[in-house]
Amino acid sequence: MSRLNYGGQAVMEGVMMRGAREWAVAVRAPNGEIVTHGDRLPKAVYDSRALKLPFLRGLVMLWDSLGLGMRALNWSADVALSEEDEVSFSGPVAWGTVALSLLLGVGLFFLLPTFIIGLLDKFISGALLSNLAEGLVRLGIFVLYIWAIGLMPDIKRVFGYHGAEHKTINAYEAGAELTPKSVARYSRVHTRCGTGFMLIVLVIFVIVSTLLGRPVFWVRLASRIVMIPIVSGIAYEVIRLSARLYDRSRAVRIIMAPSLALQQLTTREPEIEMLAVSIAALQRVLRSEGLLAAEPADTALADTALADTAPTDTVPTDTACDEVAIPEPVLSEAADHAQ
Repeated sequence: MSRLNYGGQAVMEGVMMRGAREWAVAVRAPNGEIVTHGDRLPKAVYDSRALKLPFLRGLVMLWDSLGLGMRALNWSADVALSEEDEVSFSGPVAWGTVALSLLLGVGLFFLLPTFIIGLLDKFISGALLSNLAEGLVRLGIFVLYIWAIGLMPDIKRVFGYHGAEHKTINAYEAGAELTPKSVARYSRVHTRCGTGFMLIVLVIFVIVSTLLGRPVFWVRLASRIVMIPIVSGIAYEVIRLSARLYDRSRAVRIIMAPSLALQQLTTREPEIEMLAVSIAALQRVLRSEGLLAAEPADTALADTALADTAPTDTVPTDTACDEVAIPEPVLSEAADHAQ
């Protein structure tokens, strides 16, 4: 028996949470109400023993998280923009945006540093120094990018919801009441954060690339693309193990310190209304798994929580998450899910 690690991500004006059998997203609609939506997680991914093998499970989980995050983002965007005529962030527009974002991410964080060092390589003595220099450039671009987008007002709100998601998960894992006032006391950083995952990927990239030596430029460039899924699988196992040992090992806490520090750039202290949205998303997941009794006004959700496609519900702003307490975290046979 292992404790299930709930996780999620920030979306447009909301938060998505993922449980053992269902995911849910809660969004603050333009009229001020909290709207939630939930659906089943794919059994082929989450129940397959083969896909839970070390290293392979990381790649599968990351790929599924990309699709799941895209579905949650599409839905949240449609709700958040519902008052604007003819606005819809879905279909080809949404997936085209994701494809372009992935290409830009690979180019910016993985290929550009290699290209820059390729221009300067004749001035660098030794393969080790060359690979270390490439890693430092890659890390610098990553941190600069996060800092720059964090200056945008819309991204600041997303980072606020990111902080709300972390606070809600931290409160739940501590067995605290899930009310905005209670959750607000908890940290906005978390050991299973995607920001930390990316940092670990970049660090492992340096280690693995050093083993490859100093091939000619085009081989070096191609190797960086091939390394992405390999390093991602390794990084998933590292962050999963680190999260388990964090409270028991001082060495792990020291190693994870840069990851937690970097999260100060990708999270903001959330508004109380943001915490209510994040709590609503987690409550929806907990109800679907029988860990939280349905509220009287939410009987439709209680009856259909385990259906293939759960309905969309609206929670009045003045009653959302104010007096509901969550039981202590329970043990689950489900696989741990990194955030």
